[in-house]
Amino acid sequence: MKVKELLQLWETTASGQLTREEQSIRLPVEDAAKLQALAEMYPRRSVTEIVTDLLSAALDDVESSMPYVSGKTVVARDEQGDPLFEDVGPTPKYLSLTKKHLNDYLLAQKDSH
Repeated sequence: MKVKELLQLWETTASGQLTREEQSIRLPVEDAAKLQALAEMYPRRSVTEIVTDLLSAALDDVESSMPYVSGKTVVARDEQGDPLFEDVGPTPKYLSLTKKHLNDYLLAQKDSH
């Protein structure tokens, strides 16, 4: 890993707020073994940090993999004046629900202080 990548990793993982509650999961033994192998290979990262990094990367991939489904409503025009249609696929709902739950977490953290 290059220093630039390391700094980017530290920026993204150090600046994020953590939820008050912990998430508990049971893993297939093969996945648990892979996590232990990564933790042994990278001893400065705990298994929890590795899981957090992997989950964040996977969620980013899920979001970027959601299909764009063109609706009928024109929401904007591009540089050439061609219409851009609303996305009626899963992405808008996912982003809306993500924002809702993020606000819930932030309010809960604010109320607990």
